[in-house]
Amino acid sequence: MVGTLDYARERERMVDVQIAGRDVRDPYVLDAMRRVPREQFLPADLAEFAYEDAALPIEAGQTISQPYVVALMIEAATVKPGDRVLEIGTGSGYAAAVLSMIADQVYTIERHAELAEIARQRFERLGYDNIQVRVGDGTQGWPDAQPFDAILVTAGGPSIPDTLRHQLAMGGRLLMPVGATQRHQSLIKLVRTSQTEYAEQDLGGVMFVPLIGAHGWADDNRADDKRDRGKRKQPEQRADIPALIREAAEPLPALDDPAFGRLFDRFGSARVVLLGEASHGTSEFYRARAAITRRLIEEHGFSMVAVEADWPDAAAIDRHVRHQLPRRGAEPPFRRFPTWMWRNTDVDAFVRWLREHNAARPFEHRAGFYGLDLYNLNGSIRAVLDYLDQHDPAAAKVARERYGCLKPWQNEPQTYGRMAISSGYALCEEPVVKMLRELLEKELRYSADDGESFIDAVQNARLIRDAEVYYRAIYYSSADSWNLRDRHMYETLRHLLEAKGPQSKAVVWAHNSHIGDAAFTEMGLKREEINIGRLCREEYGENAALIGFGTHSGTVAAASDWDAPMQVMHINPSRQDSYEWLAHGAGIPAFLLDLREDRHAHLSQELSESRLERFIGVIYRPDTERWSHYSQACLPRQFDAFVWFDETNAVTPLPGPPQTKGPDETYPFGL
Repeated sequence: MVGTLDYARERERMVDVQIAGRDVRDPYVLDAMRRVPREQFLPADLAEFAYEDAALPIEAGQTISQPYVVALMIEAATVKPGDRVLEIGTGSGYAAAVLSMIADQVYTIERHAELAEIARQRFERLGYDNIQVRVGDGTQGWPDAQPFDAILVTAGGPSIPDTLRHQLAMGGRLLMPVGATQRHQSLIKLVRTSQTEYAEQDLGGVMFVPLIGAHGWADDNRADDKRDRGKRKQPEQRADIPALIREAAEPLPALDDPAFGRLFDRFGSARVVLLGEASHGTSEFYRARAAITRRLIEEHGFSMVAVEADWPDAAAIDRHVRHQLPRRGAEPPFRRFPTWMWRNTDVDAFVRWLREHNAARPFEHRAGFYGLDLYNLNGSIRAVLDYLDQHDPAAAKVARERYGCLKPWQNEPQTYGRMAISSGYALCEEPVVKMLRELLEKELRYSADDGESFIDAVQNARLIRDAEVYYRAIYYSSADSWNLRDRHMYETLRHLLEAKGPQSKAVVWAHNSHIGDAAFTEMGLKREEINIGRLCREEYGENAALIGFGTHSGTVAAASDWDAPMQVMHINPSRQDSYEWLAHGAGIPAFLLDLREDRHAHLSQELSESRLERFIGVIYRPDTERWSHYSQACLPRQFDAFVWFDETNAVTPLPGPPQTKGPDETYPFGL
């Protein structure tokens, strides 16, 4: 993947979305960040993440700052052409390189000799000849190069050293994170107004590495000063968290034991039960969701299973489990990457059970299987046209003309996204919205004719509209595209519940990143992303139950890159700074942890400090796992309950089609 990335395009996108998109307006800063290749300031194996909205690890156990933070500090310091700038904390050298594109001279101090030498070599190789590097104590400044028009300190200290204040030129600006403890900092801007006076401004809370030196923190590897140590529990006390989990955990029986499902009866009164997964390729997660869902359907009146899958693919399964004939000419479902996510033996077993469960029930009481996702633009267009061909041939002719606008990009919708942006307007927005509107206007007539197919057709029309917007949005903002996708999935769920009536109840199968409340994860706190879990809590309150899943180690079915072959990979043991490590430390092979308010107050309090949580999708990159798959979260606020399997196994994919004869044990996957 690294060799195929268009870094220039990624860099432009970073500036447009992460920097300008967050109201950094200084033209000098924006231009400089467009010119400096951040990938050149990272270890080679992390270059592909260069333009992600995150800090990343570099040599000597340090980090390169988040691009937005670099831009924010330089803009706040109002660095301009002709300035002399001092930077404290060279790190990778990236921020100094950006500064050198604006200022006349840049002086940068790094206390790690290894980092200073690597940065010096990078500057020489890349042609940054107006940067000087020194190894030393940054809190002492650079007296023989003063005065400075701007000083940027990229580490947090207990106060701004007087040595740095005195090295500011008149009118000079200093930016530095300051806090009474290393865990609580504010970004302070200082402007020198006279020989002895300085104007100070607090720019808000931040979190930087500690400033080590004579006028900073002592290099004793302790996280906080004495005042902070008195306020927080010591590590040996926190080591009791696994014991608290062990006390609160309810051990889970075997997955095929009816007692497994009964443990989840406590959520039977909810309108929506959302069941997560920590990866898209773990058998225990699928089997557990199946066991819980069977119980909710059989004993608690749930009638819908809504999954993180394309609507047209899931519709083929729905017709099968509700004993309807397959749609004429339909292709086998789940043929596109990642096929193993739904074409696996665990899903097949659940589908067979659901069909058998429905067999003796009236059609209106049969439990359905629905897709929430919006990726299958091609299949959705086909489904709408097939429906209209049967019910309204004249409307079908108009729809073909309107959807023809999308035809050149049906197989590669991302290409349409690029084209739509370059053209400056949404080429197909008007016709697809008009198509949806006209379908809705004919609801009464279509519903009387065939209500079930009408729901299917309307949802496909919505899908086309939302997918068209989604594929444009991915070129504007990753947060926007995520939000469009999850809002589409949530709206699909809501429309289904409305269509099925006020007594309807649904089980949702989706990844933890979709069903856990985003407001209590890095997604919502840093990237302003929403998800199905957040939206369901807002809509249904206590009638939405959010249940996450996790594991420590084992195997997983995944790919190393999009559209790459599936592999059975070993999962790295969980990190010691993660929730998974705490759950592993409880020493129980499988358990349910009820996280709702007042269930286990002391444990909830101990778990409420933000920690890392692992998210594996269809892609797994164990070599860069910390940056590819871990994110900060607050587990007891993110979920109402957590299901734990200490060691797990990969799903087993079904053999691929085509099938040449009648139905067999893998029907409908082998249509």
